[in-house]
Amino acid sequence: MAMSCSSIGFLKYRKVSGAVSILFLLTGFAAYFYNGGFRYSVDFTGGTQVLLKFNKEYGSDSVKSSLAKSGFGDAVIREFSPLEIAVRVKEFTNDSRGVSQRIKESFEKNLEGAQVEILEANAVGAGVGGMLRWNALLALVLCFLLMMGYIAGRFWSLPFGVAAVVALVHDVLAVLALFAITQREISPHVVSAILATLGYSINDTIVIFSRIRDNFVKMRGEPADMVVDVSINQTLRRTILTSFSTALVVLALVVFGGETLRGFSLALLFGIVVGTYSSIYIASPVMLLLRR
Repeated sequence: MAMSCSSIGFLKYRKVSGAVSILFLLTGFAAYFYNGGFRYSVDFTGGTQVLLKFNKEYGSDSVKSSLAKSGFGDAVIREFSPLEIAVRVKEFTNDSRGVSQRIKESFEKNLEGAQVEILEANAVGAGVGGMLRWNALLALVLCFLLMMGYIAGRFWSLPFGVAAVVALVHDVLAVLALFAITQREISPHVVSAILATLGYSINDTIVIFSRIRDNFVKMRGEPADMVVDVSINQTLRRTILTSFSTALVVLALVVFGGETLRGFSLALLFGIVVGTYSSIYIASPVMLLLRR
């Protein structure tokens, strides 16, 4: 069985795709060390975080000065828009609205003409934050182990199983690299998006691997590279339609979901793209390499 003229030779680009992946991941590692690690949400670090909306634009220097005057000199601010600012302080009380109200009143007192609205307030103790961070890591490890067990039972093949796991590790590192580069906060919502990405990616990889396994039997005697390219082309329509329809829904979340869901939606959207890419350009070449 020969490849048709309209078939795409995916594997001839494997060196280029591998170089692109390595370069992106190295950029993420460099950003991680340059910025002193990831930016974690208050859920992981502990403290109080409040999202505020102002009636007019104030400079970041004025905002910091106002907080310092009210005893919040260690506060970390982040501007989401000219009128929306998130303020994080290490202070923690069971009544997050109380701390948030004090921050709100400090702005209205120290900034001339300021009218401030509290959009969201969160408070987490340091011990709870550490526990949440450990549970998030445990969830990722457990997810990997369960998927490895599923792949082993599905294909009974070491090259297929290892290649699928390598693709999943690539997906997780790629999403983390994006957050290191953009310095966006990692929150429990982002961890949920990463777990959803793993499920999406492994599903796409299994579909392609199942077709490759069948074609190894049907096209016995043909070069392995050719069999893999034919298999990817045969599943390409399904991959594109699934990825595109899912990405449209997530894109709506990115645009209209607001800042509260922005990290989750960006991680999920990027994860869908990376998961589709890794199924073709990471999992399949690694499987071929190990098979040889």
